[in-house]
Amino acid sequence: MSNDPYTMDMFNEPPKRPRQMKLLGSKPLERNTDPETSRTAHKYLDTGKVEQEVCWAIGHFPDGCIYDDVVDLLPHRRVHSIQPRFAPLLRKGFIVATGEYRMGKSRRYQRVVKLNKET
Repeated sequence: MSNDPYTMDMFNEPPKRPRQMKLLGSKPLERNTDPETSRTAHKYLDTGKVEQEVCWAIGHFPDGCIYDDVVDLLPHRRVHSIQPRFAPLLRKGFIVATGEYRMGKSRRYQRVVKLNKET
């Protein structure tokens, strides 16, 4: 029996494997554990259009904005369609994190982002 906390849990069972993702290059497409409804929704959601709308909303705040500000400007979009767009936009360099945090409606601090004027 191993006492190593990194290889066994409190019931002496091996750690669970992380969710596996199908990869194409470095872009994750879907998890093997995703429900069928998520896979179907992905086919009908134009993520490029949503990313454009999120960039448009962020552009309305020259001093930067938080997630709640973007949600307020896009009332026709569901919040679960908006939130996942931030990470790809950061990776692509369209938006940048300012290093600042502001309190949101949930009373939790959210990262401030703004458009990258260099792109």
